[in-house]
Amino acid sequence: MRHTNLIYTQFSFSQNLSRMIERPFFTLFMVALFVPVLIGAQSEASHQNLVPNASFEEFQGFPIGWYYKGSDFNDVVRYWSSATKASPDAYGSRVRVPISWAEKGFGKQTPHIGQAMAGITVYGCANGKPHCREYIQIQLKEPLVAGQNYAVDFWLSHLPLSLRINKLGAYFSDKKIDTPTENRLSFSPNVFTDKIIQAENGGWAHFEGKFTASNEAEWLIIGNFFSDEATATSTPSVSSTNGSLNFAYYYIDDVAVRKVEPILPVSIKEDDLTRVPLTVGKVITLKDIFFDSDRSELLPRSNVELDKLLQVMRDNPRLEIEIIGHTDNVGDVNYNLTLSRRRATQVMEYLSKNGIATRRMQVSGFGASQPIAPNESDETRFLNRRVEFRILKM
Repeated sequence: MRHTNLIYTQFSFSQNLSRMIERPFFTLFMVALFVPVLIGAQSEASHQNLVPNASFEEFQGFPIGWYYKGSDFNDVVRYWSSATKASPDAYGSRVRVPISWAEKGFGKQTPHIGQAMAGITVYGCANGKPHCREYIQIQLKEPLVAGQNYAVDFWLSHLPLSLRINKLGAYFSDKKIDTPTENRLSFSPNVFTDKIIQAENGGWAHFEGKFTASNEAEWLIIGNFFSDEATATSTPSVSSTNGSLNFAYYYIDDVAVRKVEPILPVSIKEDDLTRVPLTVGKVITLKDIFFDSDRSELLPRSNVELDKLLQVMRDNPRLEIEIIGHTDNVGDVNYNLTLSRRRATQVMEYLSKNGIATRRMQVSGFGASQPIAPNESDETRFLNRRVEFRILKM
């Protein structure tokens, strides 16, 4: 497979090296002993990909027909979603492209890695193309660290009959984007390219960009955030009896976001779970536990908070807790009771598989019977969909 490497929006970083000051032998020995461990930890952190399901291999369903609205895509690819009402496409071994789309070349591309990939329209509004801007988004495994340098990279291949463009990029948001229109998102991307992206003969081009995080964003959105007028194009080099297309479409695969050394320490906030005083009878809400709507499976972003609870359980070996699940008031009462208990059970199973004895944990589910906010809007219902734990014994 032919690959083209493209480096975009690079920033140069300098790393300050501390000067070693002459110390007694024991201190020097301790430095020699621990420095390799620290270097190894930094290297491991820098290699960790913060993007779950990075190559779109994990499907949670299959399209009925084709992708005609954003929710069609959301229902198929695990963890990924559309940021607008326009619909990205997902391709895999069991996905069948409709004949009318296959005749234009859709789905003929081989994935860069594995058996699956995504595809988005990124240009063509001025030419009257419906869904002329499509965006894919995903919640990272952990939030960005302000001041930390990051590298973003993914692979791109354009639909042969479509236009080629520049300006493709990535934007990091502190919240999920759910725009109720099909319009262009006008955010300023953290990284983008001014070079037209092209990979001939079914190959793939490598997008790579670096940036410094300014906040604790935790959502990655990929697409073209510029207007058609601000986007450069080139026409396809292939011919077809159907003619070329007046829009741009790109396949995307193998997405990664990684820290760039030096790795900054993550500050611990005053209300962090590991700092909360523990007393028998106290009920503590797990702040960052995430589930897909109407599902009990924990999303990868939940692991940050779950690992803190794991630390609390390890630091307090006599601690016993009751894990309590809650839902909002949408849906059947009995179903919500079952769902809330299943979600609490997922938390217990996470702790159990990481070495916490099940005899130290109980699970309960109260459905929508114990709201902490009025169930009047999406924002307040979100607060009611929660998992807590009650301290039973210390």
